[in-house]
Amino acid sequence: MQITKDKVVSIDYTLTDPQGRVLDSSEGRQPLSYLQGTGSIIPGLERELEGRSAGERLQVTIEPADAYGERDERLVQAIPREAFGGIDNIQVGMQFQAQSPTGQRAIVRVVDVADDEITVDANHPLAGVALTFDVTVRDVRDATAEELAHGHVHGPDGHAHG
Repeated sequence: MQITKDKVVSIDYTLTDPQGRVLDSSEGRQPLSYLQGTGSIIPGLERELEGRSAGERLQVTIEPADAYGERDERLVQAIPREAFGGIDNIQVGMQFQAQSPTGQRAIVRVVDVADDEITVDANHPLAGVALTFDVTVRDVRDATAEELAHGHVHGPDGHAHG
């Protein structure tokens, strides 16, 4: 069976950056299962897997535009320390949920701490990075009606409702 829209796909993968550092891997865990065509994985990888079958292996590099986007330096901002509502021990690497003036929520990472201001970055940590995936397709199956209705995989290999 080939990977097409609305198929449940299970893959083993290793993700590396341009320097060859492993960023993520399914090694030692269950394969990643997702519903093809729902945007559950980055667009470039979903496109590269289209038409593949169980047992196929591929190595593919996904450019930033088809992964987590290009870096946008406008998303790096210095914010007055008092905006953090009395949180005393703010450190580089901490993450906070922020709300824009238009009401959109975003996760921001602290990238610099000064006495009177905190610099945060709302870019995804992998924005601007070309990502290389080594993938083995483990299984391809038809999605159930419930999975299609909910837009994600259920059961042992996916999300379970409790």
